[in-house]
Parts: sequence; C-alpha cells; structure tokens
Amino acid sequence: MNTIFRKSMLSVAGLAFAGGVFAGPIAAHANPVDAKPVAVAVQSAAPKPQGDQSHISLNDEQTANAKAIIAATKKAGLPERAAVISIATSLQESKLENLGHLGDMNDHDSLGLFQQRPSSGWGTPEQITDPAYSTTAFLKGLKQVDGWQDMPLTDAAQTVQVSAYPDAYAQWEQQATDLVAQHWNS
Repeated sequence: MNTIFRKSMLSVAGLAFAGGVFAGPIAAHANPVDAKPVAVAVQSAAPKPQGDQSHISLNDEQTANAKAIIAATKKAGLPERAAVISIATSLQESKLENLGHLGDMNDHDSLGLFQQRPSSGWGTPEQITDPAYSTTAFLKGLKQVDGWQDMPLTDAAQTVQVSAYPDAYAQWEQQATDLVAQHWNS
C-alpha cells in the first residue's frame, strides 16, 4: 500500500477516534437544553411508483388471479410489498391472465401468470399454469434477491424474471399497490 496513503488514513482514523473520545464525555456531562419536540418525517416503507403508470380494467378472472397472488404471498409469510411486486410483474407479463400455450404468438415456451418457462426450470406446464404454484415459484426467486424489499419494483422484478424489457414492470406499480390495498385483508 502506498506509504503516503496509509499515513493519511491513519491520521484520519486518529482524528475520528480523538473526536469521539473528547466529544463523548463532553456531551455526556453537558447541561440539558430546553428542547421542544420536533416533527420527524417518516418515510413510507414502499417506494413511490416510478415513471408513467398504466392501468387496465380487470375482469373477474383477472381479479381472482390477483387474489390468488395475494393468498400465495400471505401463505409464504411475505409482506404486502412482495404481493405488489408479484402483481405488477404479472400485469406486465400476462395482464393477470393465466396464459396457456399461444402457438406462434408464444414467447418460447412461456406460460401462466408470470410467463415462466418449463425449459428454464420454473416447473411443468401444469405447475406453471397453477396460480398458487407460479406465484410461489416467483416469490422463491424474489426472496433470493438481496434487498428486494427496498429496491425499485422494476429492479426486483427484473432480477427474478430476466426480461428483454427490464423497465416495463414499473408502469404497473400503482395498480398493483391499489389491488393489494383492496384485497390484502379480504
């Protein structure tokens, strides 16, 4: 290591230590100040949606699929944020429709709510088209993403899905948040 750099780092560390030694006892014996409570802004646990938001009207089947995603998330013991990420991902991938094989319109062998692929190890076609199973598989991938709870939704979803359109998930965050708020306790 460069000698000058090392000496500089030791000097900074020494100053930090000395500041702590002297400031600690001084602060501990200081006279209390008449202080008034100060309002502190508390940041919301969920980040605000990024970018322009999309919204679609849902039919009964799509609403049932959103509820199935919420139920699987609760069963996995995960918080509402996981359900929001899951629903937004499904809105992007399938518009919350449990898609079977679409012939020439199919993206490879992608199926179900999350457009998961049997050939990529997500499960059998029967499993992937089961909303509870496909959600659990998605959540298993999500739990492996370090810091997923605090990262932007589109980053968390993309890390699991590995989509050709990594920023597309963000547009569904508000609708997903609204669906979770509406159905989480029902």
